Amino acid sequence: MATLEIRDLHVTVEADNATKEILKGVDLTVKQGETHAIMGPNGSGKSTLAYSIAGHPKYTITQGTVTLDGEDVLAMEVDERARAGMFLAMQYPVEVPGVSVSNFLRTSATAIRGEAPKLRTWVKEVKESMAALQMDPAFAERNVNEGFSGGEKKRHEILQMELLKPKIAILDETDSGLDVDALRVVSEGVNRIRETGEVGTLLITHYTRILRYIKPDFVHVFANGRIAESGGAELADKLENEGYEAYVKGGASA
Repeated sequence: MATLEIRDLHVTVEADNATKEILKGVDLTVKQGETHAIMGPNGSGKSTLAYSIAGHPKYTITQGTVTLDGEDVLAMEVDERARAGMFLAMQYPVEVPGVSVSNFLRTSATAIRGEAPKLRTWVKEVKESMAALQMDPAFAERNVNEGFSGGEKKRHEILQMELLKPKIAILDETDSGLDVDALRVVSEGVNRIRETGEVGTLLITHYTRILRYIKPDFVHVFANGRIAESGGAELADKLENEGYEAYVKGGASA
């Protein structure tokens, strides 16, 4: 069973000609088959956690460790992290002009699997996954995310997740910008992948609405660069009723 372990993680970022500490000692363990929801207000460090784990050069890790199955994730290049089984669905997926979705997906799968998927089975796999996500097959020949709506971009992220089969998937505000129908379809896609029991999911969100579709095993409240409280799915209901104010003011601690 794959395990992502984050211990005493401190992260800084350069802003306005000054160094600002964003994460101030994060401890978290995510196992394959588990779903963890990270919730918190803007500026609490949720997305910083996601991008730091993924290896974004904007963020500097000053202290702590991140391991996947005992291997030092922080010592890996970004592509090595992906091959090791890490996956990041971005809040704002980028456009890749000149690269079709089909070529992008097959090249990615080849890099992850170590060999090119057999074309006949691969095409069937892609078509089935696209159909389940209610994606027009014509999208396979369009350039990656170019001209895609917000919902189409998020469906494409989940399509990648389903085809690449990561050990640990980090979904950074996958629900942002989605209407009710798109949220349902995307959530159903995440749930199909979760039901295999082969992926540990770290779901980052502001709102509880996506948790009505994707039921977490654990909920963690992020505030001031730390996990202020952890609990079960019922913690999300508490946040829905009471908000984050008590945590921001330091009214709760880990």
